[in-house]
Amino acid sequence: MMLSILPQEVSTGKLHGYLLSAVSPRPIAFASTVDDLGNVNLSPFSFFNVFSANPPILVFSPARRVRDNTTKHTLENILITKEVVINIVNYDMVQQMSLSSTEYPAGVNEFLKSGLTEVASDIVKPPRVQEAPVQFECKVNDVIALGNQGGAGNLIIAEVVKLHIKETILDADGKIDANKIDAVARMGGNWYNRSREGMFEVIKPIKTRGIGVDALPISIKNSTILTGNDLGILGNSERIPTTNEVKEYLSLKVEKSFDIQTRTKENIHKLAQDMLQKGTILNAFKLLLAIDLMKIK
Repeated sequence: MMLSILPQEVSTGKLHGYLLSAVSPRPIAFASTVDDLGNVNLSPFSFFNVFSANPPILVFSPARRVRDNTTKHTLENILITKEVVINIVNYDMVQQMSLSSTEYPAGVNEFLKSGLTEVASDIVKPPRVQEAPVQFECKVNDVIALGNQGGAGNLIIAEVVKLHIKETILDADGKIDANKIDAVARMGGNWYNRSREGMFEVIKPIKTRGIGVDALPISIKNSTILTGNDLGILGNSERIPTTNEVKEYLSLKVEKSFDIQTRTKENIHKLAQDMLQKGTILNAFKLLLAIDLMKIK
């Protein structure tokens, strides 16, 4: 048996879900742009691929939002400046990339919110993402609107004018090694695919607005243990736990075998990191905050 559907007979949202779940995995264009005042925007798009080598052309599509038919800052910036940097996403930065997709107001720099690093481009105005294994500086040749209703795409035809490749992802012949680049791709819902290991889940911040990596305490941001992904998970929290919540957590001794006063800061960060990977994010956050509260060295 087959479920057969005429597009006009289902809601745009439902059709959107079918399309994204069926056409997968999809590569991710992590696009950085600037507006006419120089404000930087960073946002990921999975309607993306390479379409030509001579000239080198990448195409991605910021679709109009299904819920209210509004357009995204990336599209608005590109229509003004005709420039974009398309950064490739690998596993080490996937949580920070996801955090950047939060719908922050215009003018908010998602580099700061995600904790990623701006690097000046050589030819175009938008900055590159330093952590990205490959970065494409592009001039926009054309923008093709596919409709004017919610869910309609806008094909951005971007010509690569300079590319930057980290030497650490190259093999002995100077070619990009698929294992070393460790790229990730989007699937349906909250699911992603990692080129090395298969599927994993990242909850997309659609209904929430994370505080951002920039709002984390310095002692957490400067951790020698926590990775960019770890910081991205914490930055996706809607608020910082209060001092009373941290004290209550410690008094309950949730980690019964763990006496915080006998551990070093590094030990605690490692435990918190393990908790983040297991999904106990709020308690991990409280444990990290307890370090300053208890004045642990």
